[in-house]
Amino acid sequence: MKPAKTIGILGGGQLAQLITLAAKPLGLKVIVIDTSPDCPAAQVGAEEIIAKSGNDQSALNELAKRSDVITVEFEELFDVSMLKSIVATGKPVYPLPATIELIKDKLTQKEFLRKNNIAVGPFAEITSQDQAEELLAKYSGKMVIKTRLGGYDGNGNAVVQNVQDIAAAFQKFLGRPLYAEAFVPFTKELAVMIACGLNGEPAVYPIVETRQERNICTEVLAPAQISGEESKKAESLALQVAEHLGSAGVYGIEMFLTEDGEVLLNEIAPRVHNSGHYTIEACVTSQFEQHIRAITGMPLGKTDMKVPAAVMINILGERNGRVELKGTDDVAIIPDTHLHIYGKSPTKIDRKMGHITVTGKDVQTALERARKARKLLSV
Repeated sequence: MKPAKTIGILGGGQLAQLITLAAKPLGLKVIVIDTSPDCPAAQVGAEEIIAKSGNDQSALNELAKRSDVITVEFEELFDVSMLKSIVATGKPVYPLPATIELIKDKLTQKEFLRKNNIAVGPFAEITSQDQAEELLAKYSGKMVIKTRLGGYDGNGNAVVQNVQDIAAAFQKFLGRPLYAEAFVPFTKELAVMIACGLNGEPAVYPIVETRQERNICTEVLAPAQISGEESKKAESLALQVAEHLGSAGVYGIEMFLTEDGEVLLNEIAPRVHNSGHYTIEACVTSQFEQHIRAITGMPLGKTDMKVPAAVMINILGERNGRVELKGTDDVAIIPDTHLHIYGKSPTKIDRKMGHITVTGKDVQTALERARKARKLLSV
């Protein structure tokens, strides 16, 4: 593979923006496809091909023509068959379309994990409300109904505990393929970023704790405040996954720490991930630079933390309307605080508009400063 000079990205949102910011110092050019003019990636120097829709084949063909290697910002934006057609022409795409296809369907992903003896909770496909009611009884009266495709930030999840909840979930997800997972009693939700090089070399980042509200990540604490044994279990699980993925790139792996100290895999994301944003300021190599290294064949960078602790807080929209950014000067006064505004417009309730990362001597100090900074800021 000849050295890549231009990276093509499907999607031009905040993940593509942060990849672009990491690519520029490495002397690489970035081109993105997006349906919105002046997308976040274009605002920081990526060239943009404006697509008519997420499945605009002509736009993808143009991207492939102008790029040396192609990657994805978000797996739900497009039909995987489009990527397969590009690979057939000899243009490299990472992660491989087959890997993205496997992960994109959450039921297929779970079946793959179970087949490879990777620890997951009980799950089953559901095709009718009667079947869902039978599973609910089997899963001790509490489970999560999920859409197989297209769910993110809680949009494809529904916790159910009775017949009425099941009926509401079927109405909410009308016509979409579904499956169910037994509700896992967990003490903490964990996550880890793992990179796979073109030669299969893995690189694991520190285990972090993620905190959710309305099924949306609100805070990430690095490193996770768990025992050394629990951390080893989580890292071992991530390495198991990497061994079986078979494709270069950075992956976000979400896990549950159970009440008895076991670690179960929840979901895999075939891309850079919200739970890894802290790596920009806190690690030797950010997840975004690491992804570039992985897909272009460069040696993978070190994943060690440069600081004792870091906390990332998402800036979620709190209203619908025009962006009115306020409080940045107040945030700038707080020591070791790093603000990232993505340039999205308009603001919407729970839309990810940016994030704040605070580094510090310990997680609690960083968390207090990060929460203070978030209260001072409005979008």
